[in-house]
Amino acid sequence: MIEKIHALKKQLDALRPLLPEKVQALASVFQAEETEYIFESNAIEGNTLTLAETELVLSKGITVSGKPLKDHLEATSHQKALARLKELVGERVPMDERTLLDLHDLVLRGINDTYAGRYRDVPVRISGSRHIPPNPLKVPVLMEGLFAWFAGYAESAHPVHAAADLHLRLSQIHPFVDGNGRTCRLMMNLHLLKHGYPLTIIRSENNRRVEYYNALAESDRTETPDAFRGFVEQRVLEALERYLAVMEEVAEFE
Repeated sequence: MIEKIHALKKQLDALRPLLPEKVQALASVFQAEETEYIFESNAIEGNTLTLAETELVLSKGITVSGKPLKDHLEATSHQKALARLKELVGERVPMDERTLLDLHDLVLRGINDTYAGRYRDVPVRISGSRHIPPNPLKVPVLMEGLFAWFAGYAESAHPVHAAADLHLRLSQIHPFVDGNGRTCRLMMNLHLLKHGYPLTIIRSENNRRVEYYNALAESDRTETPDAFRGFVEQRVLEALERYLAVMEEVAEFE
């Protein structure tokens, strides 16, 4: 799988840097992809807005009748977090606790301001999982250790594996009261984008969501990252294939 990813990434790199006219031609595609990312990431966590409704909320500021206010706020907050993620890529900031807390603050802003950008100080359980997150008193030390480890590990690890492993370890610590999954996926994508990969979407339809959770659970059970790495490799491969297909379509109209 990594060899396939490497081959497609090489094709993508050959197309860079994009000419200004290509960037303009792809602007609507990128916007649609970001809306899809927000929809899918929120839907994994139980948000009830459809993709079309998410688009209306984000682009038109429309309130969808019959849908909870929390679902609308999750969409707009996630949009701000994704915008900040793109800024962070351009600023070349380190992958550290400050970056994590910055993104989490935006994810939870207006939804749970008390815990936005703050580690949890209460015990939590993960619905549908046998994994028991560590005692909240241990979270600050565990997070400091996680990013100290990642700073060295990421220098030699394949970017896809590093991104997957960061997501996995963050999810095991479960450092927040709420917003863990969305923030994990943002951090995973931050590392991927910093290394030139396209935005990678984990989809919410039942079979894919179950596959996602099962991969996390299997890596936790076996105490190895293999299962989750394999899942993320497949998602990155799909993202590369999709991105290259769009680039080829744009090229046909030159």
